[in-house]
Amino acid sequence: MAVTQFKNPTCSKTQLYSSQLSFLSKTVPRRHHCTFAPLHRTQHARISCSVAPNQVQVPAAQFQDPKSKPDCYGVFCLTYDLKAEEETKSWKKLINIAVSGAAGMISNHLLFKLASGEVFGPNQPIALKLLGSERSIQALEGVAMELEDSLFPLLREVIISIDPYEVFQDAEWALLIGAKPRGPGIERAALLDINGQIFAEQGQALNAVASRNVKVIVVGNPCNTNALICLKNAPNIPAKNFHALTRLDENRAKCQLALKAGVFYDKVSNMTIWGNHSTTQVPDFLNARIDGLPVKEVIKDHKWLEEEFTEKVQKRGGVLIQKWGRSSAASTSVSIVDAIRSLITPTPKGDWFSTGVYTSGNPYGIAEDIVFSMPCRSKGDGDYELVKDVIFDDYLRQKLAKTEAELLAEKKCVAHLTGEGIAVCELPGDTMLPGEM
Repeated sequence: MAVTQFKNPTCSKTQLYSSQLSFLSKTVPRRHHCTFAPLHRTQHARISCSVAPNQVQVPAAQFQDPKSKPDCYGVFCLTYDLKAEEETKSWKKLINIAVSGAAGMISNHLLFKLASGEVFGPNQPIALKLLGSERSIQALEGVAMELEDSLFPLLREVIISIDPYEVFQDAEWALLIGAKPRGPGIERAALLDINGQIFAEQGQALNAVASRNVKVIVVGNPCNTNALICLKNAPNIPAKNFHALTRLDENRAKCQLALKAGVFYDKVSNMTIWGNHSTTQVPDFLNARIDGLPVKEVIKDHKWLEEEFTEKVQKRGGVLIQKWGRSSAASTSVSIVDAIRSLITPTPKGDWFSTGVYTSGNPYGIAEDIVFSMPCRSKGDGDYELVKDVIFDDYLRQKLAKTEAELLAEKKCVAHLTGEGIAVCELPGDTMLPGEM
């Protein structure tokens, strides 16, 4: 049976322009979107095909309220019964992946990794639901066009929208990348409030329409505090499901240790980034290992570890901006892939990975009710557990106290967004925001 659904020429407040209808952009108001039954292509038609043996029916057109479904894009308006296709019989059930900031540089690298099967595997079909803004919607169409032209077999659907309630509908993974960067004259406290409001709204949308077991990775900075705001606004989703991305910091730390020891990166394991994704973060060389041995036994220059190594990791992003003229994008997308894989692949025995997670019930004595990067292990089911077999010394405890104090101060700045009262913003010093890293 084949069913073709066309939309009446009605208007909604969601702004979604098709490349085939771009000529309307000069005549249709920017805050409205009109969908028309195309003359040459079923650009906004949603076609569902299901093949039954010895049965063919004439397609029947049915009209649908435009508000009942978000718009698809181009070839992705065609959805098929995967069981009817020989090559897809071994495929898993399709999963919905939502990405905010989808027209940005990080997403420009990440989306193609997701669509290719590099992240979730060669037998996992996906739907990409891309969230943009009014300013970025045309760029988002360009992204969709490139995905269309790449002919990824596993990419079965693409939806673009400026409405988080549409994009997060039934999402099983939400990769929250979009955030406002700090510009000239913007105070840290003001930026925390601006981005905090974005993530409060996205948390509410996830709470309303996403899968109850959605996994959320917050990339937009300051990611720890944004993750806290997001989870506080999504009480129906387990707090444990929210992550702040610190995997890039872990990767940077592994690189520096490998260079110093004269080994390749894969020889470095058990690397923990503690705390905030900022210049107060703590790359833990005490528990890390090189070729199975404690780092301090392999690298005898302990002063280098405490000073140069730690500072290099903390300020790596700032140095990159000076060299490159912008913040990291490709390496950030790689670290997002690594973070996802760490949750859907069993952690190698004896190893662990870093991710910013909710601290309630942690075994380390870290303050409750913040999002703090800690060492974790996973069975590959999307869940994780905190690693208990770690050691601490006075140096590590002192560094942890500093990054903890920064996160507690940021939490007070956004109390009005987490339902905890009036914001009182007294940030310790003016350490670089992660967005400047």
